[in-house]
Amino acid sequence: MLKLYHTPTSVCSIKVRLGMAEIGLDYESEILDFSKSEQHGESYLQINPDGVVPTLIDDGFVVVESSLILEYLDAYYNDGKLIPKDRKLATTARHWLLRTLAIHSAINTITFSTGARDQILASKTSEEIAASISKMPDPVAQLKRKELLANGLNSAYVNQAFGQLQRAFKDMETALADRKWVTAAEFGISDIALLSYIDRLDRLGFSGLLGDESSKIVGWLARMKARPSYDIAIAQHIPQAVADKTRQAGEKHWPEVERLWTARLGK
Repeated sequence: MLKLYHTPTSVCSIKVRLGMAEIGLDYESEILDFSKSEQHGESYLQINPDGVVPTLIDDGFVVVESSLILEYLDAYYNDGKLIPKDRKLATTARHWLLRTLAIHSAINTITFSTGARDQILASKTSEEIAASISKMPDPVAQLKRKELLANGLNSAYVNQAFGQLQRAFKDMETALADRKWVTAAEFGISDIALLSYIDRLDRLGFSGLLGDESSKIVGWLARMKARPSYDIAIAQHIPQAVADKTRQAGEKHWPEVERLWTARLGK
């Protein structure tokens, strides 16, 4: 039996759950409570020293990094059906998997400079925040989290994140110009890998970032939401009350996000 360490709302957890739902895999679910810093507990750090989710355990074999987990599951439990057979398209799909590292960083920035920042600052003392950040294994990640909590949307990380998203939106829109799915005519691993990030922006109330020039992505997102895997991997794990709270927290920041994004685009 496969075992998955994950959290209900983390974008990388969602990415892997989507893949497992598309392939039709059952797994033992081990949910970590980030509010209690369980991802930084000694027992979890022994299997994932980075202290992040998800982590897949397959008969004692540990697989980390969500895109690698997707490839692993597709290759060994799905006969590689989610990767195109054409070598050029296959390479393009794997390039998207690599690009999600930068896209993930951008979504992390947008999340922790807006709604998540408000929640953390309202619920924790400065001492508690400092203690929580000190448990993060990566000192650079610590610095980023401190900076985002201190400066919010005024952080330099925000402009960097907008640059990554602007490029990703442009390339996705180009890819979807003459087909329904990102890499090929058939649904595949690129669609699974990208969905959780675009969905997070939508759940934060920031879908306006897509704009009129990203109508193809909007249509793609609707198609992704219509797939059974969306309900299995996302909707069933995120109660409506939590979804509503996330959107309300994000929408408070939309006017400033929109202003900064518009300035970035030179409009």
